[in-house]
Parts: sequence; C-alpha cells; structure tokens
Amino acid sequence: MIESSSEAALFVDTARAFLDKHAALSHQRALHAQHRSWDRQWWAQAAELGWAGLLVPEELGGGSASASGLHDLAAIAEAIGRTAGPGPLYPVSTVLAGLVDAEDRDAHAETIAALASGELVATWAADEPGRAFRPHQPSVTATATSNGYRLRGVKDRVEAGAQADLMLVGARTDDGALRQFLIGADAPGVTVVAQPCLDLVKQYARIELNDVEIEPTAVVGGAAQTPQLIDRQTQVAIALMCAETVGILDTVLTMTIEWCRDRYSFGRPLASYQALKHRLADMTLWLHAGRGIVAGALDKMAARTPDAALWAGAAKSYLGEHAGLLVQECVQLHGGIGVTWEHDLHVYLRRITLYANLFGTAAEHHQAIFRAASATEPAA
Repeated sequence: MIESSSEAALFVDTARAFLDKHAALSHQRALHAQHRSWDRQWWAQAAELGWAGLLVPEELGGGSASASGLHDLAAIAEAIGRTAGPGPLYPVSTVLAGLVDAEDRDAHAETIAALASGELVATWAADEPGRAFRPHQPSVTATATSNGYRLRGVKDRVEAGAQADLMLVGARTDDGALRQFLIGADAPGVTVVAQPCLDLVKQYARIELNDVEIEPTAVVGGAAQTPQLIDRQTQVAIALMCAETVGILDTVLTMTIEWCRDRYSFGRPLASYQALKHRLADMTLWLHAGRGIVAGALDKMAARTPDAALWAGAAKSYLGEHAGLLVQECVQLHGGIGVTWEHDLHVYLRRITLYANLFGTAAEHHQAIFRAASATEPAA
C-alpha cells in the first residue's frame, strides 16, 4: 500500500524486522499474562523508526518515507497485522491528523513534536456509551467559563485511555458548536475506568469528565473547521484499521494454505480435496478484494477527494462482513487443533472481532453508503 521505492521498501522491511523481534505473537501472549498492553520504551523505539510522525510535516518534527504519509502509516498497520502487534499507533495518529490540519496548529507545535517523537502519547476520545459511533454528535458538553471551558460527560471505548498523557475530546458548546479539546489525562475531574477487551493487548477505557476546567488554549481548530477535522480523523482511523485487517487476513490465509498442503487425510493432502480448494479459492478472492478496496480508499483519502469518506465506509463495511468469516473458516479448516486456545489463529480472530465493532459496524456503513447514494442525482 506504500509507493514502490528503495526508501519505502527499506522502511517497511525495517518495521517488519522490528515487529518480528519485539512484537511477535509470543510477546503478545506474555503481555496478556501480565495484564499489560505495551511498554513506553517499546513505543519510543517505534517512534524513533518514524512511525509516530508520518502525518507530521518535517518542520514540526515529522516526515514520511514516501510521498504520502498516510500510505506509509497504512504499510506500518499492515505489518502490525502480521503479528497482531501492540502499541498506540492508531490513537496517536488520529490525534495528530487533527492537530496538523488545525488552523491553529502552530499553537500546538510543541505537543505535535512530542507526540511525533514518542515522548507523549495521546488518544482520541470519540465514542460514547450506549450508541453507535457518532463523533459529530457528542453528548459531552463544553460550558464557557471566565477562564475557558468546563467539560462534562462520558466517553467510551477509548483506546489506550489508561496509558495516554493527553486526550482529544469532542464536545458541544453552549452555542451548539462542535469543538475539540486537548486535555491532560491527569486533569482534575478526569476519571479513567478500564474496560474489558477480548484482544490480548489492546486496552480500552471509559473516560468520565466531571466538571473538567480547561483553558482556551486547549481548543483544537476553529468552530467552522472542526467537522472537517473529525472527518479526517475518522478516515485515518478507518484506514489504519482496514490496513491492519488486510495484514491479518494475509497472514491467516497463508498459514491455512500451508496447513492444508502439509496435513494429510486418507493418504492425500487436505489441499487436494475439491471442496476445500473451493473454500480456499473463495477466501483468496475475499482477501484480494479487501486489499483492493483498501488500496482504493487510501488513494482517495490521501488525495482528500470529496468521496473519500464514502470509500472509507466501503472498505470498512466490506472487511467487516468478510474478515471475521475468513478467519472463522481458517479455524475450521485447521480441524481440532484450530479450536484450541493454544493455536495462534485465536489471537488474530480476537483482533478481527474487535475491529468489526469499532468506528462503525458494517451495517452502519452500509446505511451511510445507501443514504449517500440516495442523495446523489442520477446521471442524465
């Protein structure tokens, strides 16, 4: 998903080597046994490799390996999918997507540089309890005060909420405007409650904002610009999640094909049976279609075309429908060993199941695509 060049190829190869050494599946199981998510030192090393600053201009401490930082990020996400790796790549990247596009980004230059270097970790608090993903319609309120704003409300399913130093929170002001605020995780009135998660190393939290007093400098972007910033942040989050899903599916399918070739039944390899060939062919088609639609969506998002959000929704909905089914099929094709917890397939299945329900389900994106198509005038 990244432009073909020697620099880009080296960048991806270095990322894969780093993940194989420091974030193999055995590492994920060890972290899970210790009830840990990821280490600060590990993330600092990843940031030194350039992961955190790919969306950040060079003058602000970032830089990309190719002509497109978003494609570079997607390549890292796909590599992470190979080992179901840990780390705050998504929350940090979505926050930076908003900060670098904000009209007041110079006011946040120090924060941007600290995030790009790995010194700080930030997360985007966009989801809210008991409802679908609607970042443009927050129930959290921001009441104007003599010294800034007072935030009140609850955010839900916040990735790395317990590990982050900063949180980007969407809220509705007194005049009905949608705004975003960058607040410290240790600010008075902020309560972080860990939430259970089926993934081995991904951790999420509920963020309770009880009359959190913040200064005007915490505001990110102008009122008129905020909806577009949230659009961009959503697209980046979906792009990375879909790219990682492709990496997972590629790994799982390769593992299953090798198993079917090596495993014999009645004196023949499993892969030689016609019915199993058909199932493997179907899954290969799903993988290639998923990779293709994600690549198309990435091109649209990188170019910031008007239909980029529609393409992001199409990629998320397609993978939401097919990714879980593909991994479940691979579990079945492995036979008895496939349904044991010791098999690595379950590590990937947990991650896929988690992602199917974040940033909009397949059904929610289908509905959004239908509404967009219904509002479009037919060609003459």
